Amino acid sequence: MADQILRRTFLASGATTLAGATLGAPVWLREMGAVAPAGNEVPTLLDHILLGCSDLDRGIAFVEEQTGVRGAFGGVHPGRGTRNALLSLGERRYLEIIAPDPEQSEVPDAYGLLRLDEPRLVTWAAHPGDIKALAERLTKAGIVAQGPTPGSRKRPDGRLLQWKTLNLQETEGGLLPFFIEWSADSLHPSADSPKGCTLSRFEAVVPNSEALGATVKQLGLDLSVTKGDKPQLRAVIASAKGELRLSS
Repeated sequence: MADQILRRTFLASGATTLAGATLGAPVWLREMGAVAPAGNEVPTLLDHILLGCSDLDRGIAFVEEQTGVRGAFGGVHPGRGTRNALLSLGERRYLEIIAPDPEQSEVPDAYGLLRLDEPRLVTWAAHPGDIKALAERLTKAGIVAQGPTPGSRKRPDGRLLQWKTLNLQETEGGLLPFFIEWSADSLHPSADSPKGCTLSRFEAVVPNSEALGATVKQLGLDLSVTKGDKPQLRAVIASAKGELRLSS
């Protein structure tokens, strides 16, 4: 309850708006460069979207059938119980097809992947820059988050990718992202993943769009929030075969 009160206090604490040019994000996020013109079809800081499925091969085949682009196997997440395949969605953006790793059957199914009967969006990631600085700012503002937490996976070519993540305690039912900072010596997955797709739209749909809109502004995210019957993430991926529409 105390955390909820702190969070409400922070969200009510008026942010400065740069007249018609940027979202009403806090000064500390603007200083980090985490703000862009309003009305973007894709959040400026979006790093990647995660398409969950119960079986990786079926998830890869699903995306390939719809787009003509076959995701490349990325590797496994030790201790997380998952493995993935990747395809680029443009500069510093990519799609992660994520599924249970059969070799890690004792690990909890964090995203409920085993229960999925069809591929669905399960979450998304944003890159805020200095993730340690973000964690400190959120703590001072009364926003509860876990991390930064180090993570890594080994690519099929043997190269090690490393990153740090910060996870909000309250994600508004999965609509808010987790934050990621890639290590300086790690090649961003969008750089050499299969090309041919772009992310043309990414949005959150929720019954109370004003409340969620206020939250994403306070986090410095230019995520499009629209009103709908139920909370949902929606993405549109464009390819030579047309549009692939995904939802959570």
